[in-house]
Amino acid sequence: MLDKTYQPQSVEQRLYQAWEQAGAFKPGVKSGKPYTIALPPPNVTGSLHIGHALNHTLQDVLIRFERMRGRNALWQPGTDHAGIATQMVVERQLAAKQMSRHDMGRAKFLDAVWEWKAESGGMITGQQRRLGESCDWSRERFTMDEGLSAAVRKVFVELYRDGLIYKDKRLVNWDPKLLTAISDLEVEQHEVRSHLWYFKYPLEGRSGEFITVATTRPETMLGDTGIAVHPEDERYKHLIGSYAILPLVGRRIPIVGDEYSDPTKGSGAVKMTPAHDFNDFEVGKRHGLEMINIFDKHAHLNDNVPEAYRGLERFAARKKVVAELEALELVEKIEPNTHMVPHGDRSQVVIEPWLTEQWYVNAEVLAKPAIEAVEKGDIQFVPKSWDKTYFEWMRNIQPWCISRQLWWGHQIPAWYGPDNQVFVAYDEAEAQAQADKHYGKTVALTRDEDVLDTWFSSALWPFSTLGWPEPTDVLKAHYPNDVLVTGFDIIFFWVARMIMMGLHFTKQVPFRTVYIHALVRDEKGQKMSKSKGNVLDPLDLIDKFGADALRFALSIFAAQGRDVKMSESRVEGYRNFATKLWNAARFAEMNECRLDAGFDPAAVQQTVNRWIIGRLGRAARETTAALEAYKFNEAAAALYQFTWSVFCDWYLELIKPVLMGEEGAAKAETRATCAYVLRQLIHLLHPFMPFITEELWEQLFDGKGQGFLMLRDWPSDGARADDAAATAEIDWLIRLIEGVRAARSELNVPAAAKIALIVNGGGADVAARLERHADPIKRLARIETITLEQPVPQGSARVVLDDATLVLPLADVIDIAKERTRLAKERDKALAEIAKIDAKLGDATFMARAPEAVVGEQRERRVVQGALADKLGEALAQLG
Repeated sequence: MLDKTYQPQSVEQRLYQAWEQAGAFKPGVKSGKPYTIALPPPNVTGSLHIGHALNHTLQDVLIRFERMRGRNALWQPGTDHAGIATQMVVERQLAAKQMSRHDMGRAKFLDAVWEWKAESGGMITGQQRRLGESCDWSRERFTMDEGLSAAVRKVFVELYRDGLIYKDKRLVNWDPKLLTAISDLEVEQHEVRSHLWYFKYPLEGRSGEFITVATTRPETMLGDTGIAVHPEDERYKHLIGSYAILPLVGRRIPIVGDEYSDPTKGSGAVKMTPAHDFNDFEVGKRHGLEMINIFDKHAHLNDNVPEAYRGLERFAARKKVVAELEALELVEKIEPNTHMVPHGDRSQVVIEPWLTEQWYVNAEVLAKPAIEAVEKGDIQFVPKSWDKTYFEWMRNIQPWCISRQLWWGHQIPAWYGPDNQVFVAYDEAEAQAQADKHYGKTVALTRDEDVLDTWFSSALWPFSTLGWPEPTDVLKAHYPNDVLVTGFDIIFFWVARMIMMGLHFTKQVPFRTVYIHALVRDEKGQKMSKSKGNVLDPLDLIDKFGADALRFALSIFAAQGRDVKMSESRVEGYRNFATKLWNAARFAEMNECRLDAGFDPAAVQQTVNRWIIGRLGRAARETTAALEAYKFNEAAAALYQFTWSVFCDWYLELIKPVLMGEEGAAKAETRATCAYVLRQLIHLLHPFMPFITEELWEQLFDGKGQGFLMLRDWPSDGARADDAAATAEIDWLIRLIEGVRAARSELNVPAAAKIALIVNGGGADVAARLERHADPIKRLARIETITLEQPVPQGSARVVLDDATLVLPLADVIDIAKERTRLAKERDKALAEIAKIDAKLGDATFMARAPEAVVGEQRERRVVQGALADKLGEALAQLG
């Protein structure tokens, strides 16, 4: 017998261990066509956050769905070494002991990182199990496993030999605290209140004449090598081709015409510091401007500036520059200015665009086939609108900086000879052989100290995890992957690079579909952050409400192209849904609803049973079609609607008299039908709610040792058409009861009051239906008597049902005049609220200033108030 209440805490760990120990997650448990998803590898430093929970839930829904459909499913798990994040964790641990990595040396430091990874780095995989993820853990990979490291070395060496990896001096995002280049994804833009300084640069050969430039970074002027003005700017056209003298330095710098300069901003003249600004770098390349690096790796001024400034920290240099220019009367004005300043997401210091030599990938060459693959439809984005973002990035792609000045990561397989000649090889022995041949003798080699960008190894994930470059059986079976599920923020950083690498090295796309999900926000649509106090911890939610409730909540709100609005109360609501399912199963068990071995759903005779079998088929069709189209919210909503509204609220209520009545064919058929529908329902719900459905399967249906529900076949009920006659009749009955209930509620009829029902019109068919279903109508709508074709008494409510009119005499039950006044007053209040909202939404000033979340909230309120006004209007109409 099922327990009175479902207790997730007593079920989830036991079931998960049973699945894993039985090898139920491994490919091969079903023999159909392979189906593969590679889990985006979480950082080994991390813990499961709400974004992970959404991403992983959607993948698990797909894997469980396809596994039940007979596919040979592999969900490939693993974690990312997360270079900079992991190194920072271990460095903080060392700092607490008054130690640094430099004290230890590289080898011992890396030993410490590996030790930390072994002890703590796998925490997230345990949390993933809490969510119910059916990954094949026996195949778990790590981006620095030896097999994956071999793949990284092969890719680097081959790209280098093909001329697609090279060293170059370009601008990078430089973190002067962590002393490494970082990717754009690791840069945060912070709004900073500062100033806009207007400096006067003397014009060469024009005594007393100046050109004024506006800047937010006075300290970089010491590295200026030009001034840009718009070619059509009448104020400056005559100066193009002439020179200015750089104050404090005395350097002669050209004035160039370039459309980058915006005549409407600042003074219209822009100082050019190509070594310290990404836009200036591009302008400098176009005009052949000198590139002078004025900072060292700590963002202190170097020897390329006048002696008085050397060694100064950049912001101290800023104060000195401004003060000296003011003393020279070369500061025209200073304006308050609020602007965005890049900061390192981990160090939280201002990022410095810095000219330095790094390793690069020629991404432009690799991007061409990757663009073509999406254009041809070999890879499809869902929703399709994201391919525009992909194309925009890929068609404007820049060289990819792949070197990082860290110790933790894949060390670049490059060695240098005494004259700095580089030798790229699979290992040191091969590099030594190259060097010996090059120099004609044996020389000492020094290995490049840098490591590769984490995204470099991640770009190989879909095939390196399957054994590439070895031609393994699992690689042959499961590559390309079927779908990638990921967030929009890494389409360029990860998705595009996987496509480029996959096509270049395997000559196949790495996956056929890219499903892009939105962000998880709070219930008001605001981004979650610790500072706002609105962060939801998925593990806390699992502890409180169970994994199934969280998974279902995430799925049902995961509409394509829309952010997922989440709150604790919404997860609690789907805990209640799990409770509803459990209670329905207990009801069936207590009423001895068991499935006969020979039960044929196509042969049922009772109208209500034919109806529920048809509705089950409809739910199966809707769920299957929605999952095939990656419409997770529609699939979950179809199951929610069927479970709660159709099966629990109507079918179980309608069959209670039969189950409590005399034994006979109708009772036997109804018991079997109820058991059958419940069994098929938990099949359909399993991908979303694996724990409660597996528990119900084990306790109610697996008495004959049929194995795990997760390995059963997906229901074929979707192929069965509705029974038209049964559907029409029971749907009519439901609409009648709902109509009476709604009228009672809207008109404040006391819940305990039994009222009369007069049915006028509809003919013999309606009369026959009323006779057949008199008992459920009276019981479920609180009706005392049902009569046909009677005059309408004064003070009656009317409900139209197809060709019939339902008349509810209420004069003796409620105060009709009072209710009419109340309804009119509430409707007028709703209409007034609508007018206020419309005025706001029609106000251009409000629309321009209000945050998107506030505008969205107003629109939602407008929909709610509109529905309320309509409902109140209908209630007034019912009273006549």
